[in-house]
Amino acid sequence: MRHTVTLIPGDGIGPEVAHAARAIIDASGAAIQWEEVNAPSEAERRHGEFLHARLVESVRRNRVALKGPIATPIATGPPSINVGLRKALELYANLRPVKNLPGVKSRYEGVDLVIVRENTEDLYSGLEHTVVPGVVESLKIITEKASTRIARFAFEYARKQGRRQVAAIHKANIMKLSDGLFLTSVRKVAADYPEIRYREVIVDNACMQLVLDPTQFEVLLLPNLYGDVVSDLAAGLVGGLGVVGSANLGDDVAVFEAVHGTAPDIAGKGIANPTALLLSGILMLEYLGEVEAARRIEQALHAVYRQGQCLTPDVGGSASTMEFAHAVIAAMS
Repeated sequence: MRHTVTLIPGDGIGPEVAHAARAIIDASGAAIQWEEVNAPSEAERRHGEFLHARLVESVRRNRVALKGPIATPIATGPPSINVGLRKALELYANLRPVKNLPGVKSRYEGVDLVIVRENTEDLYSGLEHTVVPGVVESLKIITEKASTRIARFAFEYARKQGRRQVAAIHKANIMKLSDGLFLTSVRKVAADYPEIRYREVIVDNACMQLVLDPTQFEVLLLPNLYGDVVSDLAAGLVGGLGVVGSANLGDDVAVFEAVHGTAPDIAGKGIANPTALLLSGILMLEYLGEVEAARRIEQALHAVYRQGQCLTPDVGGSASTMEFAHAVIAAMS
């Protein structure tokens, strides 16, 4: 069965890493047909064109997208396209596996955990307004529906993947109502999965525990904002955002994306590392049932990193983006 996938190249280094990831996926033998659609340009966003209807329609029609990084202005400008896509397509679950790559220097070995982040509400939704000049109010919305839905996703994922533990991360000692509702919802779901150990960890302690010993965690379940922060912290344990993949999942639509930035300082130089988008592509292939192609790419990627002869500058090598891609393709043959 041939799958049509929307390819969103993104900004900055996005087109470079997207081209490389696409070439590797095509060489894997996966039955993928690409429909490339660009997000609104920075100029279009400044003039109020936040999301192209064609972009949303393409992803909704194809049900699957692979997306490069898209820039979000800080403290000014239009809303985030990344958040807009998640809301428009009801991509309620963010899944981010965090695992060591062979040969990539990091503080820890044996890290193999998964971040499951609620993706639609909480402070990260950006619901805020100016009350009076000098006073801004942001709304932290937590609902039983969304909390239960993401908890069910996390426990089902743990069961299917043979994971033995789920840790709910919260700040319910202070936010007793909002994070309290999140915990109450998760506890009800946890009761349906007696074979999975359930624990609760306050978010600041969870950050410390991750730094002390990340191997004590298997699946971490978090509300939106904590999930954003903790997932980046976890990526730092294995080498950074350039070596982890990410998936945004709904009931019948999925967007797989690189979670690193657009790196404008190196855009156009042909030296960006496509690993993060490629790992997201592996998650995409698994989602589509192209498991053999996913394993072929994963094994080739690990072989290239293990050999260490053709790596991009960010991980200690001198190869270009496409030289790295061609090395991965060669390792599949």
